[in-house]
Amino acid sequence: MIRLSNVTHAYGEETIVDDLSLPVEQGEVLAIIGPSGVGKTTLLRILALFTRPTEGTVELDGTPVWDVDEEERLALRRRIGMVFQDASLFDATVARNVEYGLRVRQPWSDRVRDALGSVVAPNGTPEAVKRSLDVVGLTEKTEQSARSLSGGEAQRVSFARALAYDPAYLLLDEPTSDLDPRNTSVIEEAVLEARDRGIGVVVATHDMHQAERIADRVGVLLGDGFTEIGPAEKVFDDPDDERTRKFVSGELVY
Repeated sequence: MIRLSNVTHAYGEETIVDDLSLPVEQGEVLAIIGPSGVGKTTLLRILALFTRPTEGTVELDGTPVWDVDEEERLALRRRIGMVFQDASLFDATVARNVEYGLRVRQPWSDRVRDALGSVVAPNGTPEAVKRSLDVVGLTEKTEQSARSLSGGEAQRVSFARALAYDPAYLLLDEPTSDLDPRNTSVIEEAVLEARDRGIGVVVATHDMHQAERIADRVGVLLGDGFTEIGPAEKVFDDPDDERTRKFVSGELVY
């Protein structure tokens, strides 16, 4: 579990995240919904251990991540994958882009290291790369230049790269905001497959319909923090908080 406890983060005089507490379990999809500017990306960066919060505690499987030395924190960070809104691919083949994650991150357990390092597909591509590209439906483009892909295909490669080293947690920041329905559907299916493999997935999204489709739990983040965190069906159909009801129904506009 990743657990945030009373986390606050400020940039200068501006508080972006204020006194948030949140558990993230493996084997679930947690969607964070809310308007622009409420701190969804900052929250993801804190979960990814990229950003140290101004106040509060971040724990990964019971370890307070900012109380350990940099080497141990790096080992913890390697258990977490993140996919940003804009895919950033190298001028190389699709396979080489996906394989990059395996080269720079040591897999986070001996079991995964053995699975990724010792199995190679017949064409020389690591089996983990092949499996990840298969999840996003791009095995036929393995040797194609990544720069020749469409925007949707590039985002699918970015997802496959994060999936290849079998992270314990996968964080997605608006992963389908600029994609067509076909590419959106592929990534949503890949998210559900990752969950079924036991990966904890956190998706920050403006798309409430997407949250309804794929999330097990939903956190509604408004200007004053989470108004509600709970099962997706309850949050959308029978929320406890009136602000949540107004936001998910479209009555509360930011």
